[in-house]
Amino acid sequence: MVPEQFFTMVQQADPSWHAILREGLEAMNAADPGYLPALINAAFLPTGNRLFAAFALPLQRVRYVLVGEGPYPREASATGVCFMDGAVGTLWSAGGLSKPVNRATSLRNFMKMLLVADGQLQPERTAGDALAEVAAKAQAPDSPFIQTLSQLQHNLTENGFLLLNAALAFRADVAPVKEARSWLPFLETVLAALARQSDTHLKKSPTLVLWGKIAAQVEPIGIAESFPKAIAEHPYNLSFITNRSMQLLFGPMHLLNAS
Repeated sequence: MVPEQFFTMVQQADPSWHAILREGLEAMNAADPGYLPALINAAFLPTGNRLFAAFALPLQRVRYVLVGEGPYPREASATGVCFMDGAVGTLWSAGGLSKPVNRATSLRNFMKMLLVADGQLQPERTAGDALAEVAAKAQAPDSPFIQTLSQLQHNLTENGFLLLNAALAFRADVAPVKEARSWLPFLETVLAALARQSDTHLKKSPTLVLWGKIAAQVEPIGIAESFPKAIAEHPYNLSFITNRSMQLLFGPMHLLNAS
């Protein structure tokens, strides 16, 4: 049986997802009846009933499903929304990116990739003086840049990104790849709902943006075959900064622009 606490957490999501998330939890329970009872009795992240925080974006607005690995392994950082580190406020500092951004390696490399895609940085010069020059421009009184992580999250969701992790929970004593396998029935339910939504409204299925080997576990799911895909290494790899396919995907969105 699915512990009632999970159904309470579902209520934090947009109402368009409520029935789907409950169905996903039931699918997880059918595949492994012991997983959810063990999880609810363990210390896991994110805290504060934010397990389904990514689903604040209404179902009908989803154009991309960005799948990462799992929540940041720090309570202040794990928000239930992939790559959005709750410990990050301001994005910029006098010398470049803020210290909290630099600590969140994946977020740092994602921002650098966006700056390269936008022509603000050259691929061979993404640190030091070059980054400091961009930061100075970003913090100028007439800056066209966003200033906070919440603004970046807003721009992503305005472009239709469902910011999801392959594993919605993190436990210090469970390997992320193992945790993610337990969430596959849930993710399959989510993808099936998105596919139905697309069929009903005669529109293109959302693009699956899969970052890293754990997120790639989603690719073999049967329903995933019907989705267009954009696949890359995990952003904690420096090579992500110069990934041309990611630059082409995100560049036209100008996510670091304030308007």
